Amino acid sequence: MLTVKETLRYSRQIMLPKIGEAGQLRLTHSKVLIIGLGGLGNPTALYLAAAGVGSLLLIDGDTIEVSNLPRQILFNDDDIGLSKVAVAAQKIARNNPDIVVEEIDEMLDQSLADYYIPQVDVVIDCSDNFATRQLINRHCIEHQVPLIIASATGFDGQLLMVDSNIKNSACYHCLYPEQDKEPEQNCQTLGILGPVLAIIAGMACLQAIKQLSGLPMQLNQLSLFDGLSNQWQQFSFKKQPQCPVCG
Repeated sequence: MLTVKETLRYSRQIMLPKIGEAGQLRLTHSKVLIIGLGGLGNPTALYLAAAGVGSLLLIDGDTIEVSNLPRQILFNDDDIGLSKVAVAAQKIARNNPDIVVEEIDEMLDQSLADYYIPQVDVVIDCSDNFATRQLINRHCIEHQVPLIIASATGFDGQLLMVDSNIKNSACYHCLYPEQDKEPEQNCQTLGILGPVLAIIAGMACLQAIKQLSGLPMQLNQLSLFDGLSNQWQQFSFKKQPQCPVCG
């Protein structure tokens, strides 16, 4: 059962018939891995902590730079030069001291993916390059852990859910097959606007909360956001039988 404090804290979520006390309990007992504590990872971690997800694992080996501040909302000028995960973990713990926050101050690699991904209920990919996304996708398929992939550049964002526990669920590789030389398209090369990241991160959190609380999920669907027109588009795609990752 939820404690009195938890019941009061999460009362507005518990009021929702599709969440209720049972859904909030599931959130409280859940563990989520967030990979990348940049413009997407910052609000994602903050919202999931505020929602009462019981345990958050944060992976990022980067340090805070002045150019991060317009969009990485957990950081300020006093944090420049410090570890992103260390600062994020400290501030998230102040926001909700009742949850557990574990910091992994390293860039994700094969061994870290093999160790941490099997420990969690959901992985949220907030990384900024194709190679890392493909690595995360492979290990989530291998360990059968649901994966939410979020990305954004310029005025545009996209979101994708992968769950190999569901029959015929396609994966990231089905949609974006690996190439010998992947294009380097990220915030550093194309620029980004902070509110676009907030929108995509909010949607990623919504997906995670629905998944963790047992609500139905839409798979095999790529959601694209155009910040200039304020429009969303959804595209359905199929699992590729010859996919080397999930086929």
